[in-house]
Amino acid sequence: MTFSIVARCPSTGLFGVAVATAVPAVGSMCPFSRAKVGAASTQSWVNPYLALGVLDAIAAGTPARVALQAALAADAARELRQIGVVDAKGEAAAFTGADCTPWCGQEIGDGFAVQGNMLTGAQVIDAMAGAFRMSAGQRLDERLMRALEAGDAAGGDTRGRQSASLRVQGEEDY
Repeated sequence: MTFSIVARCPSTGLFGVAVATAVPAVGSMCPFSRAKVGAASTQSWVNPYLALGVLDAIAAGTPARVALQAALAADAARELRQIGVVDAKGEAAAFTGADCTPWCGQEIGDGFAVQGNMLTGAQVIDAMAGAFRMSAGQRLDERLMRALEAGDAAGGDTRGRQSASLRVQGEEDY
């Protein structure tokens, strides 16, 4: 029901999340970021505590992949979840539970993770990752927007469009 990208800009160290879905107010529940720590997008039977737990673990010095594994281990409903995360070193990790609504999947790249569920197909993830890679050298907000637009143009959410959010985290806590 949602497609998103989490990323870290290698030149500025900024973090960002872009997400779109066919449900209202996606920006209130899915994207999370923390200055100098990382970014996460939690989706598919959203559990905001997963994103918060991952970011807490990263802040304590745990790499993204290990932090994600630990947070998921504590979630009894993990097979319904989908989450992507990136840390301050640019390590990205993602998880797509076995019980996410098809079509679902993910792609992890250098400094980013793209994930989605209830999509028209794999082409959505492929288009998003491709657009992000092709826009290297651009500002992070522009790269995230291009990825989101590419996912939408490739078919996006099977139910259509309702809301989207783009969040870039700077040096400040707010």
